[in-house]
Amino acid sequence: MKKLIIAVFAFLPALAMAAGGNVHLDKADYDLSDKASLQNGAKLFMNYCSGCHSTQYQRYNRVAEDLGIPEEIMQANLNFTGVGIGELMENAIPEKDAANWFGAPPPDLTLVARVRGADWLYTYLRSFYKDDSRPFGVNNLVFPSVGMPHVLEPLQGSANLKTEMHTVDGHEVATPVGIESEGNGELTPGEYDNAVLDIVNFLVYSGEPMKLERQRLGYWVLGFLVIFFIFAYMLKKEYWRDVH
Repeated sequence: MKKLIIAVFAFLPALAMAAGGNVHLDKADYDLSDKASLQNGAKLFMNYCSGCHSTQYQRYNRVAEDLGIPEEIMQANLNFTGVGIGELMENAIPEKDAANWFGAPPPDLTLVARVRGADWLYTYLRSFYKDDSRPFGVNNLVFPSVGMPHVLEPLQGSANLKTEMHTVDGHEVATPVGIESEGNGELTPGEYDNAVLDIVNFLVYSGEPMKLERQRLGYWVLGFLVIFFIFAYMLKKEYWRDVH
């Protein structure tokens, strides 16, 4: 019982963070059938995120097969740990060292899209802004006091917090309303949004690689049930006609 109580209280902060506070979450219009988007998302994730975050419940060869990436390209360009193509996609940072550097080990992101939601991820990755009071010089609207750097800043560029003044109990209070890019990134705002959407698409796939196959099989199952119902109904009518 004591362990259960501890587990519940340990899980409550995660629920609060997953909710994203009162920040409006933008819609992530991802498409799991878009192989080009998934491939670009995998490339961006492995180049910018996998140095700290793993997707340790996936294997390189399975991802390569699902996303239509030749294994030799996967090994040469998206595998930075030097393990075999059939190995799990873990990062190279020892957990103890990561805890010392960041205060806590960076979480595995295989299931992050299922835990937090695609809209949360899409908004979060587009909500970093400069904050000199934070250890890495950035903060986040969706996840205040975030403990990680803005690894996609070379693509997006620096961004500043936008606020509006409101009167609360007779006092002027600055309320955050969004961020504004300084335009010094490699991508335009629209291109950056598309790049983030590709990363989200890849993470949604990571959380449930069989989703499209499951949906495809679901149509076949529903079709079978409809045909079975028709035959069962006809058999029922034939049976009761003889009874009467």
